[in-house]
Amino acid sequence: MSEKSSNPYEITIGIETHVQLKTKTKLFSEVDNDARGKEPNSCVSPVDYALPGMLPRLNGEAIRLAIVAGAAMNAKINPSSRFDRKHYFYPDSPKGYQITQFFSPIIGEGFITLPSGKKVRIEHAHLEGDAGKLSHFGDYSLVDLNRVDTPLIEIVSMPDISSAVEARDYCKELWRNMVYAGVTNGDLYNGNMRFDVNISLKKPGDKKLGTRAEIKNLNSFRSIERAVEYEYSRQSKLLDKGERIVQETRGWSDATGKTTSQRSKENAQDYRYMPEPDLPPLRLSEQFIDENYKSCPLLPDDYRNRFSDSIPSDTLEVLLDYPELVRRLAEVEEKSKNPSEKPVGAVANLFASVLLAEENTSLLNDNLPDAEKLIELVEMKSKKELSSTAMKELFLHMFEEKHIEKTARELAKEFNLIQENDSATLEKIVDAVLENPATKKAQEDYKSGQEKVLGFLVGQVMKESRGKANPSAVSKILKEKLK
Repeated sequence: MSEKSSNPYEITIGIETHVQLKTKTKLFSEVDNDARGKEPNSCVSPVDYALPGMLPRLNGEAIRLAIVAGAAMNAKINPSSRFDRKHYFYPDSPKGYQITQFFSPIIGEGFITLPSGKKVRIEHAHLEGDAGKLSHFGDYSLVDLNRVDTPLIEIVSMPDISSAVEARDYCKELWRNMVYAGVTNGDLYNGNMRFDVNISLKKPGDKKLGTRAEIKNLNSFRSIERAVEYEYSRQSKLLDKGERIVQETRGWSDATGKTTSQRSKENAQDYRYMPEPDLPPLRLSEQFIDENYKSCPLLPDDYRNRFSDSIPSDTLEVLLDYPELVRRLAEVEEKSKNPSEKPVGAVANLFASVLLAEENTSLLNDNLPDAEKLIELVEMKSKKELSSTAMKELFLHMFEEKHIEKTARELAKEFNLIQENDSATLEKIVDAVLENPATKKAQEDYKSGQEKVLGFLVGQVMKESRGKANPSAVSKILKEKLK
């Protein structure tokens, strides 16, 4: 990034992340929390509409998930917290305020460790209800309240991030942790996690941070990286000309690759925070906190440590984007009869080389093959019953619904993929090829020292065997017979 080359400014980045909790119902009403694909304003209640006399009722599952999220951030859980009203007047917020936690949030200080090893501190995370959605059409807009009071935790990082790459890595690792912890579906396209990136520049050595600009509602890791790079360039040019940076909220366009001003940035006093009078303070017992904190599943760092000796780190970093796949790899490791042979490494390589490298990632949304079936596949390859090509072909067949109940061996037989290793059978095929007049010249060339023609002869044997012969065994037999 340019800040490390010619430009004389240091960049400071803090990120606020909204995480939609995967509860069945909303934060303050008994209404469906999943409105994907549903008619606008069909998942609402009088509480969401803010009709007179309607009171919020706190969703206990959201509290539980917030504690698990705190565990996934190595964070302290505050036994006492409370809700506040954050006032603003938007058409998609019928109450005229948001119920949030400003003064006493449920999640305290924590940290996220990046793959590089750097720790980014978490200042706090608080529970709040989401706003609705506005759809703009020319000179008018339509309001959809399906999203009103969807339960969120807003995670506020400390300004520990100092490059576009670090910003991307922090958001990706936070996304992974929240998905692995099971607190959110993590669907970035549908806004299950949204990132607000605060960026400021200062000259090296300056103790005071520069004026920040906030880029709102980023929902892809690539967009985060690009937006930070653009904003660094924009602010640098203004500072070079002696102009001041305006504290404001800006939007990002993937199409133009630029940020644009949306509104001046509000401060806390602009929202006229006050304690929420319709919800009592939240008091959590140590036992409740401890039980839910410890229920947090294994996280990406746990799997990095677990697979450090069996899966190359660059391969694992790619696979970590697919939690169910990584959990299946753990099953392979647990159920392997010969763990010293590290079948999990071979299975991981299959997923990386066949699915990810060939962009067949859609298969990862379907049922993954059983651990036992994957182990059997790797064992057949190690016993030279399958060629590398046959193993990959068989691997893809395992994802087909009609083959779910079949073992790897049954599938190999069905598709005629088992490699011929019987010496007597292979010798007969080799003899037939050597008796063929078309191979006489190649035989003479090999005997005269032209070893590269052995590949041609092996190919002829493979052709005669319809691809079922073991090439290594064939090569050995040919060398013996052509001495």
